[in-house]
Amino acid sequence: MLLPNLDDLLATARIVSLPLATRFRAVDEREALLFEGPEGWSEFSPFTEYGDEEAAAWLAAAIDFAYVPTPTPLRTEVHVNATLPAVGVELVASILACYDGTRTVKVKVAERGQQLSEDVARVAEVRRILGPEGRIRVDANAGWNVDEAEHAIHALAPYDLEYVEQPCATVDELAEIRTRVKYMGVPIAADESVRRASDPLAVARAGAADLLVVKAQPLGGIHSALRIAAEAGLPVVVSSALDTSVGISMGLHLAAALPELEFDCGLATAALLAADVTDAPLHPVGGTLAVARVTPSPTLLDAHTASADRIEWWHARLERVYRVLTSR
Repeated sequence: MLLPNLDDLLATARIVSLPLATRFRAVDEREALLFEGPEGWSEFSPFTEYGDEEAAAWLAAAIDFAYVPTPTPLRTEVHVNATLPAVGVELVASILACYDGTRTVKVKVAERGQQLSEDVARVAEVRRILGPEGRIRVDANAGWNVDEAEHAIHALAPYDLEYVEQPCATVDELAEIRTRVKYMGVPIAADESVRRASDPLAVARAGAADLLVVKAQPLGGIHSALRIAAEAGLPVVVSSALDTSVGISMGLHLAAALPELEFDCGLATAALLAADVTDAPLHPVGGTLAVARVTPSPTLLDAHTASADRIEWWHARLERVYRVLTSR
């Protein structure tokens, strides 16, 4: 990729801090750096704990979306799932009500400090609300070891799981748990083992997953993610990384370009934000999102501008990560 000048990125860079509607990933606010290129606005928002080497893929993705034309879309809208944080049963209905017409819910489980009984109760409530036709997938974010995962999947399987996402941390563990639960008919999906791996195809080569969760930013952008999906040869689910609507639009363009898209995508996560950078946040209508770019509202950019010290932090981070890219 031919990189633009760093000064060009900084010239339009805006750093925002958006409150979350519900605590998620142990944070209450989501920070992001947005900038504009010839193709439109883009987003650079690796989580703050990520190092510069890992964040470099996110910057490559942001530059790709801002400076390189997107692939020809094969669809104009994408079916999406609701995402349910690890909340108490009493909050489930109100959160799901924010997702108009969605037929699929991803339920967060294995939250630190919670018990399996809380996961079971949460999933049971989702099944009650969705009815027998709805689809439920659970995401453990690598929170279980193999024995814990087997026990948990056995407890959750009666609620007819579409799949279990990243039950364990390593590729070897995923391969083992996939073998152990095969008799239950519960597929295993890999997320962190793809987006946070030095070799995102290792999980596919090892036969450790039935499908892959792909995210545009962590995989270096739309074009890079398409190549990885093609080489993996497995069904994929496109998801976001708690992005603003600008970042979600990147994921939508990725989903729109995939030759096959069997599963509903995890791109309705703007509902997890209490504020966004556009007057028309990407919330589902009838369970789908239209494939379109997003232009931030200047008023909202101003309203949610991060503090001066955070702006300085993000500018310094951008400069460091840009140097990582230029050294490759």
